[in-house]
Amino acid sequence: MKPSIAVIGSGFGGLAAVIALKKRGFDDIVVFEKADEVGGVWRENTYPGAACDVPSPFYSYSFEPNPRWPHRFSRQPAILDYIRDVADKYDVRRHIRFGTEVTGAAFDDTTGKWTVRLDSGDSVEVDVVVPAVGQLSRPALPAIEGRETFAGNTFHSAEWNHDIDLTGKRVAVIGTGASAVQFVPEIQPRVGKLTLFQRTAPYIVPRPDREFSDLHHRVFEKLPVTELAERGTWYSVVEGLSLAWVYAKPLAATIRAISKWHMRRQTAAKPGLFEQVWPDYPIGCKRMLFSDSYLPALTQPNVEVSTDKITGITPAGVCTADGREHEVDVIIWGTGFKSTEFLAPMAITGTGGLELDQEWRTGAHAYYGMTVPRFPNLFIMYGPNTNTGGGSIIYFLEAQAEYLGDYVAHLAATGAPLTVRPEVEQAYDARIQDQLTDSVWSRCSSWYRQADGRITTNWPLLGIQYKKQARFDAADYEVISA
Repeated sequence: MKPSIAVIGSGFGGLAAVIALKKRGFDDIVVFEKADEVGGVWRENTYPGAACDVPSPFYSYSFEPNPRWPHRFSRQPAILDYIRDVADKYDVRRHIRFGTEVTGAAFDDTTGKWTVRLDSGDSVEVDVVVPAVGQLSRPALPAIEGRETFAGNTFHSAEWNHDIDLTGKRVAVIGTGASAVQFVPEIQPRVGKLTLFQRTAPYIVPRPDREFSDLHHRVFEKLPVTELAERGTWYSVVEGLSLAWVYAKPLAATIRAISKWHMRRQTAAKPGLFEQVWPDYPIGCKRMLFSDSYLPALTQPNVEVSTDKITGITPAGVCTADGREHEVDVIIWGTGFKSTEFLAPMAITGTGGLELDQEWRTGAHAYYGMTVPRFPNLFIMYGPNTNTGGGSIIYFLEAQAEYLGDYVAHLAATGAPLTVRPEVEQAYDARIQDQLTDSVWSRCSSWYRQADGRITTNWPLLGIQYKKQARFDAADYEVISA
C-alpha cells in the first residue's frame, strides 16, 4: 500500500511533516494552505517588532541549519524567509494547494478513507489526514461589552492593519502578552499617547540578542561545528527554563530574582511603575518574556499604564472600573489566541460518526498529542499537551514528524487504518494530567488552561523526555477493518 496523505497547513509543523514523509519515500501528499504562501504564524504576524523569543540557532530545523541568521533572536521577515527557503529546498511547494481552506474531514467506515472537505465545495479522498494548524493561529478577542461600538480603527496584533497611520494618534493597547511586549516599544515613539491596559503583568528578563556579523556568517559556514555549538548552548539554556519550572525551584527562584532586578532597574525612571508591572503569581505560570525595550517604553511621558478592570467600550474609547473613560482613536488587541480550541473551526468526524468536538467536550487530549482513539489515521502536529513552557516547539515538531514517518511506514506495510487503543491513550492522558496537576502552570489562569482549569496545551516535562518517550510502537495501535 502507498498511502495518500493530506497535510493541513504549511507552517513549521506542516513542512516538518511533509519533509519527514518525503524522506521515507512517500510522495502522494497534498498540502492544503488557506493563504497564498507558506509560513503559518510567521506569515500572519507582521506587527512592528515581531520576532521569536527563542534563539534562531535552536528555533530552526536540526536538519537545516541556517548560518546566515541576521540576529540571534531573529525578526519575522528572516524567519519567514527561512521557511520559504526550506519549502523550496525540500520540494514542498509542488504538493501545496494555496488559497484552499479545509472546512472538515470525515472518516468512512466502509472504505477506510478520509474525505477532506474544502471551502470551494470540492472534496478529496485520502488515507491519512495530518492537521498542522498550530495552537496559536486563531486570534482571540475578549467579550467586553460595547466592543463592536467603537467608532475608531481597531485590529488584533496578529492581523495588523498597516494602512492605519498611528502617528500622533491616541492608541489603546489591550493586553500585555508576548506580542504587545514586542510592538509597544516600536509604536510608542510615534503615537501621540499610548494607554496600555494590563490585566496581568508578565515576568520580563533580559534579552541577550546580538546581530550576527559577516564574520559570524563566514565562520558558521566554514566551520558548521560552531553553529552546532551555538544551537547546543541555547538548547541547554531554554531547556534549563523547563527544568526550572518542572524540577528545580531554586533555579526558578534565581530566574525570578533576575527578573525583579531587571524590571526594577528598567522602570526606575517612572516612580510607581514597577509596582504596577511586577507580577503577583509564581514565575513560569505564564509565559516569561524577553525584552530590553518594553519597560523603558512604558516610562516615557506619552505612555500610561492602566491596571483597572475594563468595564466596557464606547464609541469614543475604553471605560475602566475607576469610572474613567479613556478616549482613544485606535484600539489594538494584544489578547492572544484561542489556544485550547484545537483544530477549530474544522468539523472532524471519526468512526461511527463520532465528532471530534464531542470527544473533546471536556478538553482536548491525544496520545503524545498526535493520535486520538476512534479517529484512525488522523495525525495531529502540535496537538494537545505538546507545547513547551521554555524550549523550542520546532524540537517537538521534529519528534512528531519522526513518529509520523514510522506511523505511515507501518500503515503502508499493513494496508489497513490504524487507531490508537483507547486504554493506551486514556492511561497516557491520566498520567499527563496528573503530572500537570501540581505543576507551576496550575497556579494561575493563562492561555495554557481551559476555563475549568484543565491544562490542554503544555507538556509537563522536559523536551528531551518528550523526544525519548514519543516513539511509535505498533502495540499501542489496533487495525480497523474496513
